[in-house]
Amino acid sequence: MSSYVPAVDEPRSKTDKLTRDEIFTMLSNRRRRWVLYFLEQCDDRRVDLRTLVDRISAWEYDTPPDELPWKKRKRVYTALRQSHLPKLAEVGAIEYDRNRGEVELTDEAYELRMYLEYVPSHDIPWSQCYLGLSAIAAAMTALTWYSVYPFAGLSGVVLAAILVAMFGASAVVHTWHTRRNRLGSEGRPP
Repeated sequence: MSSYVPAVDEPRSKTDKLTRDEIFTMLSNRRRRWVLYFLEQCDDRRVDLRTLVDRISAWEYDTPPDELPWKKRKRVYTALRQSHLPKLAEVGAIEYDRNRGEVELTDEAYELRMYLEYVPSHDIPWSQCYLGLSAIAAAMTALTWYSVYPFAGLSGVVLAAILVAMFGASAVVHTWHTRRNRLGSEGRPP
């Protein structure tokens, strides 16, 4: 049984979903991650290849773009033009006009970017946190229903306010935590 694999130059259909292997392959290279990061940071959606090469070279060699030797820029330019940009364009993450030397991030790049989120190993998954909060909310509701001290005097409105505050605070912490751990935060590339 054989499966159809699109040729390198054949555009990916909008209905074709990326597999996890394809996503991890795209993100396995630091230069491709930097391309996505840089394009996401740009106010102007279209970026010329020279600007992209300057920024990626500066990050790679940890040197300001105006101090980079021509040979180092050429290495990055060649790799981006011949390998990385065509691969990102093939999966639909960018639009790459080779003739004009312009690159643009697409809406489909979001599918790749969501795999770049960093989750520390010592953290509990947020799904377990919300499951725990739900268990606490159910227990508080039951204790209030059966008038168990100290919940005996709580009205339904007060109980609802406590539960909303509990889930609201958790959602705020979750949002803050996710933004703090996002790769590429604080101006650093992933």
